[in-house]
Amino acid sequence: MEETHLTPSHNPDDQARLQAIIDAAIDGIITIDTRGRIESVNPAVSAIFGYQPEEMIGNNISMLMPEPDHSAHDQYIENYQRTGQRKIIGIGREVKGLKKDGTVFPFLLSISEVKLQDSVIYTGIIHDISRQKKAEVAQLESEHKIQSIIQTAVDGIITIDTRGIIEMVNPAAARLFGYHESEILGHNISLLMPEPDHSAHDGYMDNYQRTGKRKIIGIGREVSGLKKDGTVFPLFLSISEVQLADRKVYTGFIHDITQQKISEERLRRYAAELERSNRELQDFAYVSSHDLQEPLRKIQAFGDRLKSKEKGNLSEQGQDYVDRMLNAAVRMQNLINDLLTFSRVTTKSKGFEKVSLDAILTEVLSDLEITIERTGAEIERYPLPIIEAEPTQMRQLFQNLISNAIKFRKDNERPHIRISSTDFQRWAHLTATPGDEVVKIVVEDNGIGFEEKYLDRIFNIFQRLEGQKYEGSGVGLAICRKIAIKHGGDITARSQPGKGTQFIITLAKKNLQE
Repeated sequence: MEETHLTPSHNPDDQARLQAIIDAAIDGIITIDTRGRIESVNPAVSAIFGYQPEEMIGNNISMLMPEPDHSAHDQYIENYQRTGQRKIIGIGREVKGLKKDGTVFPFLLSISEVKLQDSVIYTGIIHDISRQKKAEVAQLESEHKIQSIIQTAVDGIITIDTRGIIEMVNPAAARLFGYHESEILGHNISLLMPEPDHSAHDGYMDNYQRTGKRKIIGIGREVSGLKKDGTVFPLFLSISEVQLADRKVYTGFIHDITQQKISEERLRRYAAELERSNRELQDFAYVSSHDLQEPLRKIQAFGDRLKSKEKGNLSEQGQDYVDRMLNAAVRMQNLINDLLTFSRVTTKSKGFEKVSLDAILTEVLSDLEITIERTGAEIERYPLPIIEAEPTQMRQLFQNLISNAIKFRKDNERPHIRISSTDFQRWAHLTATPGDEVVKIVVEDNGIGFEEKYLDRIFNIFQRLEGQKYEGSGVGLAICRKIAIKHGGDITARSQPGKGTQFIITLAKKNLQE
């Protein structure tokens, strides 16, 4: 109300009723005279501004205002009384208030001019909107954060309506498809799809809205996108359905997987070629070794006959030739058997299962009991874990390593072999994928050792550092490496001549099931 004329009521009940209404009001009610002095305040004013009534009544209303209104308020009243130009009286607007403790806060102020019989007063109604303003600021901050996230996101984000019309596109999505944002907004999302999706997309949406059957919404899957230049590329698309107050929209999150797909295809082709090459090598090793057995048996058989039946007809030198020939045949037989063993690590392996490495080690030490007793070897062992592995290959691994440690002992010192393990993760906090969690096994001896410059050679097939002094074909450590790699790990060594060797084997605790 712009202007009110009041005639004082002489009815005590009416006055009491009116006072009770004012006192109970949640909003503050203040009356001032034409000079700006406070004449009355209701309890709500005290609660809002933090003053007692007697601290306010008789003082200028400007005490409740921060600068610049504090200094300028008397001028506001004078201008209004002189010109009649309203800035707040009879209009109402948001202003700032000043509490007793110095806090500045927002409130809605509506002022009425009340003409009494012999004077004019102004009545202000004060509605504190601090909470609403905080909520508005919080909402604006939230909206700003969300908008900032959308605008700076690495992945593309697009929002469409139920007709498929693009309503919002972030810079990443525009860059991804090669468009400027303005070229996409307002167009059907099918603009960004190659055939057959380009023509069928409206049908997809209609089918979903009619049946509720999801094919991608709330699921996510790999699809193809179409760039402005006509390039078709792979992307992972996940769509969320959002119900607004009056309508529904769909938001798509787009992750470009071009490099991932290229890497996967390269890896697939490399793996296929590697598998073919390995299969050929394994077949060659197996067939060659197998085919070599027959002529070797004949050499051994006729050599034995020559030695037993024709011994008397042979000179001493001839008998030596036969012995050397038979010894070479034995070495050849062992070499062929080792080659067959090496080829079988891949071709004849069984499935992975939970294996106690402690139990495997106990079995291996039992098998080597006679050798251990004969050489006086001391075995120092610590607990080993349970992993997913091929049991037979784990036996081969431990048997080869411990046999090596005993074989390459010093002449004047009892072999001492220490077997221990530790767990570790390749990448911190990642344990979900097979290969993330690894066990490191260390087999350490006090043997003759070797120079580490030969480290790469000792794990290659048929490579030997000690010539003919020690028996063997040089296949054992190659088998160990092949087993370790097959179990998601590898093998290496640390050594010095005369100071023993430490073999370090890594094995994945969980393996890919074949």
